[in-house]
Amino acid sequence: MNHDKGRADERREQGTESVDGLPATLYDRVHAAAQAIRERSDFMPKVGLILGSGLGGFAESFDTPVAIDYGDIPHFPRSHVVGHKGRLVLGTRGGTCCVAMQGRVHMYEGHSAATAAFPARVLVALGAQVIIVTNAAGGLNPTWQPGTLMLIRDHIDLLRDHALRGPNDERLGPRFPDMTHAYAPELRSLVRDVADTAKIPLQEGVYVAMPGPTYETPAEVRMLQTLGADATGMSTVPEVCVARHMGARVIGISCITNQAAGITGQALSHEEVTETANRVRATFEGLLDRILAALVARGELR
Repeated sequence: MNHDKGRADERREQGTESVDGLPATLYDRVHAAAQAIRERSDFMPKVGLILGSGLGGFAESFDTPVAIDYGDIPHFPRSHVVGHKGRLVLGTRGGTCCVAMQGRVHMYEGHSAATAAFPARVLVALGAQVIIVTNAAGGLNPTWQPGTLMLIRDHIDLLRDHALRGPNDERLGPRFPDMTHAYAPELRSLVRDVADTAKIPLQEGVYVAMPGPTYETPAEVRMLQTLGADATGMSTVPEVCVARHMGARVIGISCITNQAAGITGQALSHEEVTETANRVRATFEGLLDRILAALVARGELR
């Protein structure tokens, strides 16, 4: 075992990794990362996008993009999942100032919830007022076919760790954030209007976060259905919690890439996830474009 690496990982998890030779708080690390990004670009984003499996290409069409590898951003965790490029891209799309994550890290890679959510904090620190979180998810509603887009109405957190666990820094947000409107009702209404106008089929439901990396068993799927969940995945909730903690509003959209275990009797695979995400990518990106335009047109961005 590499004991130096182990100690470094422990310091990172405890929030004592150094900045300029001094012990770093979470606040310090967030703003050190944001400052390093500002040194590469003076762009001031108003919308942050976290692009899940198969959707990273959305950022490739930004106007005048500036792309930064996660490894070049201090304290930023790196993504190792196939289909997640691991870059931050700043630019404009549809007249909207954006910063996009091409891929995310997950707790099943060995990260704490706080580490998995750290990049979302940096998006808010850069100026993002609205965070649009996307993901690939397994369908729990047996009437929804793979390729269905689901607007997240609410979530259930079964990750067994919480992104806000540990000491709270009031400079970032309150000790006990209210999650009544984790997914802003007025922005959900905006998304529904946009989808209706464009005739893009859109369901709405509850997302449940599971730790992974195994897919759920048929018994777990029946439990989640009983709890009232419509889709299941291994991400998103930590990011939403820290975005709300810091005062940003959130839109969440899942792409149902497969039906969960036991519904069809077929084995599940990551290849199916990426294939379905790629198949509906054009529709999903069209919806995102219309959401960005509507945020500007309706005065949702200050």
